[in-house]
Amino acid sequence: MIRYLSLLIVLSLFVSQCLGGCAEVDSMTEAVAGEGFLLGCISCKRREEVSARATVDWHFKPLGEEEFMHIFHYDHPSSDIIHEDFSDRLEWHGTQNSDIQTGAIYISNVTFNDTGTYRCTIHRTLLMAQHDEHVTVEKEVELSVVAVANRELTAVISEIMMYVLIVVLQLWLIVVLVYCYKKISEEHEAREARKALKAQAELLESKDTCDGVQLE
Repeated sequence: MIRYLSLLIVLSLFVSQCLGGCAEVDSMTEAVAGEGFLLGCISCKRREEVSARATVDWHFKPLGEEEFMHIFHYDHPSSDIIHEDFSDRLEWHGTQNSDIQTGAIYISNVTFNDTGTYRCTIHRTLLMAQHDEHVTVEKEVELSVVAVANRELTAVISEIMMYVLIVVLQLWLIVVLVYCYKKISEEHEAREARKALKAQAELLESKDTCDGVQLE
């Protein structure tokens, strides 16, 4: 499941960089104790033509508690783990430049104490020509930690569809390559046939000329 979300985030980054678009994908909400988990946080910039700079803060409210505690801060290129409970367990997996649109972090060695609400806050400054514009976006993730992963039907279907799509695209690519090869081969054969006909015509014309000279 983590691989699936990671792939979606990578795809959204690829689309953002190559096509000038952005896709906001919700984070998964169930982690397995003892394993790693990717907390997703994507906030697409609404004006792609405008440069921007952003920082990201993550806060955590344990299950049953009332207050959030600051656990992580990212200001490209540096990151800081604020709370000792997450010491050496948080890693930045978001945008690798100051114009942040993906603020994901990775939690290693998840424990049951990590169950609770996580809040991702992106502080973005749009660098306008006349004046800068400040925008703050907040997203929350309700994380449950379980002993064994529960694969939801929709997640299973999505993963199956993802692999089916990959297979279909590969088959389509093979078909296109075969078609292009056949077209090139046919064009090459037709070109060679035209050359042969032209050479034969020139040979016949040359022979006729020689016959005419001999007759004279």
